[in-house]
Amino acid sequence: MATGADAKRRPLHSVPMASTLKRPAEVEQRVPGRLVPCLLPSARKKMRASPIRIPTVTSDTDWDFCFHLSQQTKIPEHQRIDESSPTSGSEESEEDTKVKEKVIDRMSHPREKLAQSRKKIAQLIKGKKNTEANKELIRCVILSRIIFGEEHWKCAQALATLAYGYLTLRGLPAQAKKHAESAKNVLLTWKGTTTSDKEEKQILETLVMLYYTLGVVCLLQNHGREAYFNLQKSERNMKELRELYKGGTCGLQVSEKDLTIALGRASLANCRLNLALVYFEKAVDNVIANKGDNTSELVSLYQEIAQIEQLRRNHEQAIQYLHQAHSICVSLFTEVSPQAAEASALLAKAYAMSGEIQHKDAVGLYFMKSITAYQTTLGPEDYETLTTVEEFCKWLVQNGEKREAYRLLKASLRSQVISYGDCNEKVAETFYNMGKICFAKGELRKAVQLLRKCLMIQILIYGDEHRKSRDTKNLLTLMQRASNKGSVWKEWSSVISKGKTSIQDSQQ
Repeated sequence: MATGADAKRRPLHSVPMASTLKRPAEVEQRVPGRLVPCLLPSARKKMRASPIRIPTVTSDTDWDFCFHLSQQTKIPEHQRIDESSPTSGSEESEEDTKVKEKVIDRMSHPREKLAQSRKKIAQLIKGKKNTEANKELIRCVILSRIIFGEEHWKCAQALATLAYGYLTLRGLPAQAKKHAESAKNVLLTWKGTTTSDKEEKQILETLVMLYYTLGVVCLLQNHGREAYFNLQKSERNMKELRELYKGGTCGLQVSEKDLTIALGRASLANCRLNLALVYFEKAVDNVIANKGDNTSELVSLYQEIAQIEQLRRNHEQAIQYLHQAHSICVSLFTEVSPQAAEASALLAKAYAMSGEIQHKDAVGLYFMKSITAYQTTLGPEDYETLTTVEEFCKWLVQNGEKREAYRLLKASLRSQVISYGDCNEKVAETFYNMGKICFAKGELRKAVQLLRKCLMIQILIYGDEHRKSRDTKNLLTLMQRASNKGSVWKEWSSVISKGKTSIQDSQQ
């Protein structure tokens, strides 16, 4: 036994702290990159007062800020109220009633804050203040944890909404996936039961949003099979939700149209072209039924269907869909608009892809319509204008119209220098294309000059050993050899002709 003096002399760090003791009912589970405590059922109740750990991306400063605020106002587990758990007032003592009233009074403030945040989110989204709306979604998660507890389905609902917000408002798929996985884990481990049809509908809505978010994130990360798997789960929950709503699913954050389009894109990513076509046609029917056949929402759908038809080698069908998209753009935005310009460019490419001789005039017509509309609305220096000019010139070269292609490239070169500067890959590419045209026309000296300019820019941008620089060097070497051979041949031919004339003079 240590005496009182010994106890005083004992250094502080030698006394075992509560945080260093091994909890008897806790086992450790390894997760890549960290050690996560996994609680056995007997220890869960004891550990609920521990700090909340929400898996998230380390760079998410908004979440970290709100998370630290929430820890200051966290309500102990024994004082939380679960809306779904009924209580029998007849068995409560007077002391219990007073305690409950005190808890209700303490809980009213977080509940009010949660309701205010939800209203604020709708207003911010309407005003297109996406970052501020996302911050409010984070606050909703924090408040839901405080009010309902971290294992309640309403906390999963808030996490799923936050994940959907990261995807649609901020365009951050990594954060969206992290929070969606957290919501999924909460729902999978939730042990409660629904007490009403309203709760069941809300849980199904959460599942639709959750699996839709995971599916679209996988699609953006080029994981086609996983995307389709998650979107199918969302579709099944949507079907069940439709049955509960008796056919209507109005007011959902994820609409049937959005889900159908996502399934079509996932099918396309998995090269299931017929299935993708079915989904996109279903989405078109949905839009026409709700908004008519002249809405801007149909433009992108018709263009994606045209892409599928091109992959199926149905070029005429693709052209018909693109004509429908073009006519909608012209009627809604006029013919001289960026939307009509984009539709014209796609139509020109579709005609070119068909390879039909009778479509040759249509290719030139729609390319020129697109270039004119872009130059008028966005200006000759705009990226879309210059890209369309470049694509048209490539087609002209392939079809033997090198003179016209060279003229257009030369005219666009000045605009490229104004937009991007002298040392830019677009400028280098234009010099390269002009050099190739001159080489094909037999103008070797001019071609060599243009390719030297191209190579100089490429070395400044990429370096000597880059593939593009090496390709240009090889072409330049080939041209210089051809140029040298040509000059030698010219010298020999002049010598031969001079020799012939001198022989003829001597004979005379």
